[in-house]
Amino acid sequence: MSSSTSVVHSAVRRGNPWLALIAVSFGLLMVQLDGSVVAIANPAIGKDLGASTAELQWVTNSYLLALAASMILGGKLGDRFGRRFYYLVGVGGFVVTSVAIGLAGSIEGVILFRALQGLCGGILMPNTLGILRAVFPPRKFGLAVGIWGMVSAVSTSLGPIIGGLLVEHVDWTWVFYLNAPIGVVALLFSTAVLAESRNSGGEQRFDFVGVVVLAAGLLALVFGIVKGETWGWTSAGTLGSIALGLVLLVLFGWYETRRTHPLLPMRLFRNRSLTTGVVMTGLNFFVMLGGIFFIMLYLQNVRGYTPVEAGISTLPMSLASLVASPLGSQLTTRFGPRVTIPLGLVLSAAAMFGMLTWTTDSSYATMWPSYVAMGLGVGVVLPATAAAIIGNAPVGDGGVASGLQSTMLQIGGALGTSVLVTVIAGRVGSSLFGELTGAGVPASVAHGLEKAGDAVAMGVAPVSPDMPGQLRAAVIEGSGQAFVNGLHSAVTVTGVLCLIGAVAAVAGIKRRDREVSEGAEAPVAVAAH
Repeated sequence: MSSSTSVVHSAVRRGNPWLALIAVSFGLLMVQLDGSVVAIANPAIGKDLGASTAELQWVTNSYLLALAASMILGGKLGDRFGRRFYYLVGVGGFVVTSVAIGLAGSIEGVILFRALQGLCGGILMPNTLGILRAVFPPRKFGLAVGIWGMVSAVSTSLGPIIGGLLVEHVDWTWVFYLNAPIGVVALLFSTAVLAESRNSGGEQRFDFVGVVVLAAGLLALVFGIVKGETWGWTSAGTLGSIALGLVLLVLFGWYETRRTHPLLPMRLFRNRSLTTGVVMTGLNFFVMLGGIFFIMLYLQNVRGYTPVEAGISTLPMSLASLVASPLGSQLTTRFGPRVTIPLGLVLSAAAMFGMLTWTTDSSYATMWPSYVAMGLGVGVVLPATAAAIIGNAPVGDGGVASGLQSTMLQIGGALGTSVLVTVIAGRVGSSLFGELTGAGVPASVAHGLEKAGDAVAMGVAPVSPDMPGQLRAAVIEGSGQAFVNGLHSAVTVTGVLCLIGAVAAVAGIKRRDREVSEGAEAPVAVAAH
């Protein structure tokens, strides 16, 4: 009798949707926390390992690209062979690679293990939503996804502060070691409470060729963008890499139209609203991750903030995003994404243009309004783009549409860090000599310091201990101003893109009274991986 009762209790526990939500929240917390703490650790990683700007970009981009390339595959693996199994595989792999990053000891090792970490995250992330879709009834699934989103926002908010404390009081490696205890708890709890689920139609063939071609295309494209800074934008290497990436992506699209069971059905893009939502999703994370990257460089390397001070400084951005996400969801329900996406992008544009007032010694009163506007803008756009994508996909393609949205988040973030740092580096290169001489550095010395443009593009002044005090101060002043010039160029480009995106969203997304009837069932399809 007692054995029978134990079996019943175990079955109830494993089938409990709320326990499942807690279980997948641990994995989500680990991945999202990692993404936001690494941004604040980047300057420390660069200094400790002697990384160049391009190498530091790849600490972020290798992770984001691997995550993007594996997201749809991870969801399909879970659908076919078991979501619980692949979720646990992803969590375990994320823990192992996180520890390996801390032990790597070289920038090349960090980049390699960050890529493997991203691969594990790509297996983990889509199965969190896949598990929720399998255990929650349709009428409660929207609430579950809302809580899932709240965990994501809280993780992002805590990241800069936790990362700052670890970098300042322990070591940057603990930004990655932190994943170990969280991951172990996730593994133990998830093993105990998650029930296995998979799709019954297991006869579909895997589109492995599509996965390889898509991943290769994305890698070639972003590699060309990153290397354009050092190779030159008109060099054969840069143009060849970008051209190869575009050709592979076009080939991927052509190949997918001829597959019975494609990785990504191209027919989805016939819907103008869905396609617009995909582009706006990428733009939103271009703004967020690209912006956070150069803001952290400015605060720590130009202003001299400690990591903790930088994390606390940007807390209004995270808190504003936390408030804006549910607000954006409510506004989208009432007015539709055609209204809320432009609203969010205009707020982000205002944040970027507000940063044009920043100088090498700006007060915090000058900075925080841009943080709040950026947090509100990004937070409002996120649920609105989800509605534009999922709400305009056929119910049967809900999982693919959700995977597409998740993939574009990562691609947008990778392109944001690549493009904006390249813009900063280009402006630094063109203005460094003039700013150094204007600050009082002799022309002969300034010419020699131009070779250090790579460091200045990270906000680091090329000073040495044996420099006379007056010269040292002049170099710091001139280098800081050159970086701020680059920052101004980056925020101008981003602000203009946000305004163009706002106009494109109005033109590309259908009015509420013209939406297709399938949209009413969209919430059920959000997590259908």
